[in-house]
Amino acid sequence: MADQPEFHDRMLSLGLARVSEAAAIACADHIGRGNEKAADQAAVDGMRRQLNMLDIKGVVVIGEGERDEAPMLYIGEEVGTGQGPAVDIALDPLEGTTLTARDMPNALAVVAMAPRGTLLHAPDVYMEKLAVGPGYKRGVVTLTMTPSERVSALASSKGVSTRDITVCILDRERHAEMIAEVRSTGAKVRLITDGDVAGVMHCAEPRTGIDMYMGSGGAPEGVLAAAALKCMGGQIYGKLLFRNDDEKARATKAGITNFDRVYTRDDMVTGDVIFAATGVTDGSLLTGIKRTPESITVETVLMRSKTGSVRRMSYTNPIR
Repeated sequence: MADQPEFHDRMLSLGLARVSEAAAIACADHIGRGNEKAADQAAVDGMRRQLNMLDIKGVVVIGEGERDEAPMLYIGEEVGTGQGPAVDIALDPLEGTTLTARDMPNALAVVAMAPRGTLLHAPDVYMEKLAVGPGYKRGVVTLTMTPSERVSALASSKGVSTRDITVCILDRERHAEMIAEVRSTGAKVRLITDGDVAGVMHCAEPRTGIDMYMGSGGAPEGVLAAAALKCMGGQIYGKLLFRNDDEKARATKAGITNFDRVYTRDDMVTGDVIFAATGVTDGSLLTGIKRTPESITVETVLMRSKTGSVRRMSYTNPIR
């Protein structure tokens, strides 16, 4: 068998930035117009077109759903020209469809790429997640701790009061007790309505003021968040949550045999990864899409785990 082309993350990274930019630009007309499905479809179309221009043998391992649920960018779909390295692709063309439709903060177009076989094939089920930023000893917080114990442990490691800790949590009824317990420590809670990839990334971005993320959300988004933290630094722990036998069957189909396993960041992303996110609406991580009669401008963050490099880019495209 001939040698496979190498995964040159530096050479592929700018191409990946174009992928997230294309998704964001494609859904620009749908911001604030109340149609989530139209916004998502536009982003999917834009991302897929650009992915298929890359010289890769790509397979979507985190995508829009199973093949019978998603006509494009479904799990298992092959993307790219077929000329180049074999890679895994994890993507969310529009992370925050509701945020986009309502013109609310922190909607992103997100994509990650890694060598084939190095991204966890997470089924479309819930995952309990816990994340902190860089600079802490391994296991400073764990999923076995109660929410209040996590706050106390992080505050102690940081050398501050629990009142100086801010925790990001999805605003869901299932998190009501968790939110109350975190607040009982004196810590602040930053509630978000959607977009938990951005929520986890907040932990590793000092200017957001977020110290920790906790709560349950989609498992595929957990892998995307792990890819981001692999580049930014920080820890994330995830455990799959199953509501019924059908969801366990999905996990089995994805190759998961231990339903009780706690995945670390490096379990979910076992090799080098590149990650790109483009702002759709204004947020604490990225500026949203800006339009003039002549042009459209987007901001993208492009990261490589191999070097730990984080590059922020502004891209202006003339409107013809």
